[in-house]
Amino acid sequence: MRITVTGHHDEITRRRIRRAAGDAHVAFASDPAEGIEHADAVVGNVPDPLLARASRLRWVHSPSAGVDAVLSEKLLASEVILTSSTGNGAIPLAEHAMMLMLMLNRDAPRWLRAQSERRWDRYVHGELAGRTVGLYGLGNAGLDLAAKAKAFRMRVLGMRRLPGATAPGVDELLGQDDFPRLLAESDFVVVTAPLTAATAGRFGRKAFAAMRPTAFFVCVSRGGIADDAALFDAVREGEIAGAGLDAHAVEPLPRESPFWRLPNVIVTPHNGATTEETARRGFDIMLDNVGRFARGEPLRNIVDKAAGY
Repeated sequence: MRITVTGHHDEITRRRIRRAAGDAHVAFASDPAEGIEHADAVVGNVPDPLLARASRLRWVHSPSAGVDAVLSEKLLASEVILTSSTGNGAIPLAEHAMMLMLMLNRDAPRWLRAQSERRWDRYVHGELAGRTVGLYGLGNAGLDLAAKAKAFRMRVLGMRRLPGATAPGVDELLGQDDFPRLLAESDFVVVTAPLTAATAGRFGRKAFAAMRPTAFFVCVSRGGIADDAALFDAVREGEIAGAGLDAHAVEPLPRESPFWRLPNVIVTPHNGATTEETARRGFDIMLDNVGRFARGEPLRNIVDKAAGY
């Protein structure tokens, strides 16, 4: 059995991976094309042209939580199992969303502008307690955010593709047909869903028009779930109060993007989950799966390729 691990790893990391793999042979490669014909598994992305050569390939592990950039049409059509590192960045993403909600609610950029001008600027601002947050997506990050929002005494609405009876920290669990209600009742609409065929462009002109003019839109998972032109118009024209954007349809966000100039938009560079702990948790998930694969045990975080996550 041969497991190919792509990327650059120091010797200590390589020893840990080899130890987890047991009797399986681990090959380290900067490019997945190296020895792809003999690989039973690959940690990293396998481009479509290589899949035809990978006759032995049974498993691919994505080091990232989202797989929209990895799940190609050929991989989707194949019998190769795809796993991800989903959950590794849930904690910091939820923290980032809370930070954006607090900054938007209190108009923190106004304080920062005043500080840069050495100006004492006191004003009446909002508070999160008693507000309603609508979570579009209740995976690991959404559920962690629900718990944090409840600690701030917020009312939490949660929407997921396959709703169960309850979800921790969520006051009301909504189905896809309840999307208009999520928009109409939320003071903050936070996107924590993956980018899939079903979620792409879900927030368009009709969605933003259905939100309260005092409500804020926050996206910390993937750009492309919102239509950028519709979002820009909604913010500029006062259909919604503002936005906090860590994920963008085009990244890096181009210098000419109009979002940079809107005073009621906070832009961060898809940086919400860039922590050492995120990397450690992702590595631990990969390490566990390497051992499971080598021992013939069920893998963690198997992606539903049809659903896209």
